[in-house]
Amino acid sequence: MASAAKRPKVECALGQGTEEALSQFLTWCRQSGLELSPKVHLSKDGTVEDYGLVANEDIEEGELLFSVPRAALLSQHTTAIHDLLKREEAALESRSGWVPLLLAMMFEITSSKSHWRPYFSLWPGFSTLHHPMFWSEEERNMLLLGTGVALAVEKDLMNIEEEYNSIVLPFMKCHPDIFDPHVHTLELYKKLVAFVMAYSFQEPSEEDDDEDETPNPPMMVPMADMLNHIANHNANLEFTPECLKMVSIKKISGGEEIFNTYGQLANWQLLHMYGFTEPYPSNTHEALDIRMRTVYEAALQATKTEEERRLLAEKWEFLTELEIVIEEGDFVIGQDGVLTEEELYSTLKVLSMSVEEFEEYKANDGWEEEEEDDITGLTNSAIPSLKSAWKQLLHNTVRMRLKSYSSSLKEEEAMLADVEKYHQLSKRERDSLQVRYAQKMILHRLLQLTE
Repeated sequence: MASAAKRPKVECALGQGTEEALSQFLTWCRQSGLELSPKVHLSKDGTVEDYGLVANEDIEEGELLFSVPRAALLSQHTTAIHDLLKREEAALESRSGWVPLLLAMMFEITSSKSHWRPYFSLWPGFSTLHHPMFWSEEERNMLLLGTGVALAVEKDLMNIEEEYNSIVLPFMKCHPDIFDPHVHTLELYKKLVAFVMAYSFQEPSEEDDDEDETPNPPMMVPMADMLNHIANHNANLEFTPECLKMVSIKKISGGEEIFNTYGQLANWQLLHMYGFTEPYPSNTHEALDIRMRTVYEAALQATKTEEERRLLAEKWEFLTELEIVIEEGDFVIGQDGVLTEEELYSTLKVLSMSVEEFEEYKANDGWEEEEEDDITGLTNSAIPSLKSAWKQLLHNTVRMRLKSYSSSLKEEEAMLADVEKYHQLSKRERDSLQVRYAQKMILHRLLQLTE
């Protein structure tokens, strides 16, 4: 979610005091028609991270906390260069779908006349962006090995640079009266991508079930993006034709922070996209990925003959043809069990079949009548009742997955138990520790269930 202006003058102009910036932002909100309930206030005091919304008094469920008129939203449709972006929309198409908004933000953040200048002033220099994409590669690999974050960041950086060089830069060169590549740099673009990643909102499509429908582009929603996230949140953003409304979804006591939700995200996803984590076990959406290929590799290690290896390869190829597994795919494991139940269930079943069972399975193109007592789920309560061969394969897979980390669960536990030492760690070290620890707790629980 973050954006950053590389232009020195802009950095200087945005670097005003916190109180002054907050005062100017609140004045801008009132002038823009944003209505803030007298029961809440924006502050850095009493919040878990940076700015946040705090209750002045008790708030009941269903109360309106604030409303933001659509004219105050920053998007490709509201920017001063919206006509240009609309005219050139075909040239700005990309896999991310974010290019028009990012161009709008690059223009607005470097314009002294921008309508959203008081809004941007709350992030002077964008120094509060803690995304791993701004860490060194060495630091990511050292702290986040095995978590999935480093790989996700690597893909992000590659896609950002490709998008900037192939779409954004040629577009800017065609409009030198508006953009300057020496000001609107790749570094600025990266910061803006992070800013959008962490602070933008996406309006739900009218037909949520239509998978082929193009999702709505992201937009910046002043005030709504000030709310911090926790899994057990107490407010939700609602979309209406006239405005966006933040509404309480439970009773909130005076002095409490008001939290929105960014979605059902595990700690590794929160760190990757937002630059923070929820200390274990607060995040009820904690989960981790196991590469589908890892199950095959665990099964391969258990083979003893060339004939067994050929059969295993044939089984895997058949699972691939049925699209039960894909080469770069993942199985997802949550706190209460496997979230990709159908895929992992079928994989364990097929890879554990005898030659005769597999031949029959192939003959039926993967269809078979389930036995009445066959387990169809992979929840924590169901896993101990799996067939012995299935449990052994899953157990071996988990052990293999644990080897991808550079430290053990005991090391993480020792670090968390030493409160003084834990607080001496940098924010990056603490967040990385929380990611690793939560993932390993899930994996070790799975080890116990499959013993």
